Amino acid sequence: MNLQSKIEHSISVLQKAEKLALLYNHDGFHLAFSGGKDSMVMYRLAQMAGVKFTAHMQVTTLDPPELMKFVRGNYPDVTLHRPDLNFYELIKKKKILPLRNMRYCCHYLKEQAGAGTVTLIGIRAAESVKRAKRNEVEISGKKYSNTLDQFNIDVDTKPICIKGKEKILISPIFHWTDREVWQFIRDNKMEYCSLYDNGYTRIGCMFCPMSSKKSKQRDRLRYPKVELTIKKSIQYLVDTIGFCNKFNATTDEIFDWWISNESYNKYFLNLRKQLKIEFL
Repeated sequence: MNLQSKIEHSISVLQKAEKLALLYNHDGFHLAFSGGKDSMVMYRLAQMAGVKFTAHMQVTTLDPPELMKFVRGNYPDVTLHRPDLNFYELIKKKKILPLRNMRYCCHYLKEQAGAGTVTLIGIRAAESVKRAKRNEVEISGKKYSNTLDQFNIDVDTKPICIKGKEKILISPIFHWTDREVWQFIRDNKMEYCSLYDNGYTRIGCMFCPMSSKKSKQRDRLRYPKVELTIKKSIQYLVDTIGFCNKFNATTDEIFDWWISNESYNKYFLNLRKQLKIEFL
């Protein structure tokens, strides 16, 4: 499909699913907004489709200041939700830093939003191998259907029971490529966050455990005060529970390991070998 065909498909998905969304919430779709390029496109497509929706952004407290300024200035109707605990307090509560295989920060700060609704999310198959295995329609991240065909939206009662924090997830731009996302933004003369012009290809939390080492080094240069605040939380763990005592690691060493994307043992064993060689 070319871009125009994908636009038409995305709009069709939104229009077909609107009745379903209204069955769960009188405000229609819960649009999960991040301020990044994908959520911007999703927001514009929902407008073009003429469907009822409300946009919500989960403020993680690690959102880049440039991003927050962009959202406030260009999307004033987006509801900003702030957590009870900020990222730094969450580290102290969990007594460990969030890791690639233990991203408790996402679960607490972002993923619980939209419970009991039909939620629009901006994930795309082209982003990663893992995301390519997901579907255009799911229930709380679990594979359910490739399309909306399995949903009976012609009834007057809710067709699927979603309990607790579950939600129906619909990805209107699941089949779009990066190039098509940017072409849509240019064609529609949409403003976007300045970070995209400063080397960032994806915009998320500063020092996100899932970001590349290169991206974290860029964050380190750009946001030194954030690094210092994270180190205060690390020092709290060192003082209260002896965090990383196995290698007698300093706060600076622990932070360096955390943004290295290397395993704990591998990083510190190599570091201690280097220090030993330098000492000799």
